[in-house]
Amino acid sequence: MNLKSSKAKKQANLNNTGSILSQEELDRRIAAVEADLKSSTWRSLEVGGKFDKNAKITFISDDMLIIGCDIGSETHYMRAIDTRGRELSKDAYSFSNTAEGFRSAKAWAVQIAAEHNKKQIVLGLEPTGHYWFCLAEWMIANGISVVQVNPYAVKQTKEIEDNSQLKDDRKDPKLIANLVKDGNYGMPYLPESVYAELRRMSMLRDQLTEDRIRNINRLHREMKISFPEYMDAFGKLEGTFTLTILKEAPLPEDILSLGIEGLREIWHEARLRGRGYSRAEQIIRHASESVGLKSGTAGSREAVRCFVEQILYLTKKLDDIEESLHQKCREIPHAENLLEIGGLGENILSGILAEMGDISRFDDVKEIQKLSGLGLVACSSGKHKGETKISHRGRKRLRYWLFQAARSVVSHAEEFKMLHEYYTTRSDNPLKKMQSLIAIACKILRVIFAILRTGQKYDPARMLGDIKHPVKVTVTAQAA
Repeated sequence: MNLKSSKAKKQANLNNTGSILSQEELDRRIAAVEADLKSSTWRSLEVGGKFDKNAKITFISDDMLIIGCDIGSETHYMRAIDTRGRELSKDAYSFSNTAEGFRSAKAWAVQIAAEHNKKQIVLGLEPTGHYWFCLAEWMIANGISVVQVNPYAVKQTKEIEDNSQLKDDRKDPKLIANLVKDGNYGMPYLPESVYAELRRMSMLRDQLTEDRIRNINRLHREMKISFPEYMDAFGKLEGTFTLTILKEAPLPEDILSLGIEGLREIWHEARLRGRGYSRAEQIIRHASESVGLKSGTAGSREAVRCFVEQILYLTKKLDDIEESLHQKCREIPHAENLLEIGGLGENILSGILAEMGDISRFDDVKEIQKLSGLGLVACSSGKHKGETKISHRGRKRLRYWLFQAARSVVSHAEEFKMLHEYYTTRSDNPLKKMQSLIAIACKILRVIFAILRTGQKYDPARMLGDIKHPVKVTVTAQAA
């Protein structure tokens, strides 16, 4: 009992150090800490040198207060420790996701730093959706360094703290702070200037594309009920001619009321090209023989018009956004050189650059490969050798766009067609088609990295020559 009482007394003395100081001395220390606060970002730590595990541990100096923060949608929780893992806060401190909450959190952290003679503050957080963006930017702007820990690492270390699988908002901050103490963190990256515009517009493009597909599927369902022969009549539901007709005449009886001349007039007024003029008779025939439901026509008519209007609006909006993305892409140095790769169009390139961000923060292309989830991993032990596969961890949208780039260049660029054929037919360790596309996606990533870093022109022959076991092919000037 005496030993326990002694330990409890020491911890109480540690936590109540501030009560020993006079208010005047505490205010002086707080002012000194606030004057010396200086935040470090990825630009100052990662650019110009590899920020490896040793560098991360060195960055967490003895005069630094380490704060773990568990992010919530409205309320965040913090706890503070020193570099030896001793807790300096009495309990978890909660604050709101507002300017007032951020100011109170900084004041709380600065007071603890002043009480324990700490000069700098680092805030470690577990990135939860988009809720941490504003907090990170505010803290960095106010002199507090911000780092990230992997949510999976927090989950895996939850039993180290108290031998319990409990994981809550008050326990997590200390787990996060201990991970930061041991150098198990990374520097957060919030895109800036043109990269921020690219990221946001690319995300909006993806969201609107999903909405457009959703409305097309809903329109298919409605047409299957009211006009089951619509595919035979129109040929393609989401075509401009079909959507223009359905906007004016959603149901078979509406089409019949228009007649052949009415359909052709719509075709002329919309200035459409293609087979719409000659298809008018076929559309009228299918409409007259339709077996679609005749009840509930008012609701079906309104639903079809609503879905058509949404599809037309989203199509126009997507065209505008893609044009803006193309313009932003051209502002990135040397990005125009990447368009010389056959099949790598502006849509795919804008998606890759938006997800990758500023390339100057990477020392090696393998870091981007790992970020995209295309890094190779295998689980082997003793005599067991596991299957090698990609990790699937990281930015899934970057992985998606790189895979789309691989599919496109294999279809359009002669040199990548040859490379794909070599990978899948070589005598030593031939790859499956999907494996070959993944390998080509990684190759495209290396080409993009090299061109953006050096500004050199794309050279198909050099690309093939860099392969470890190159296929002996001759790339003609036309194919290049």
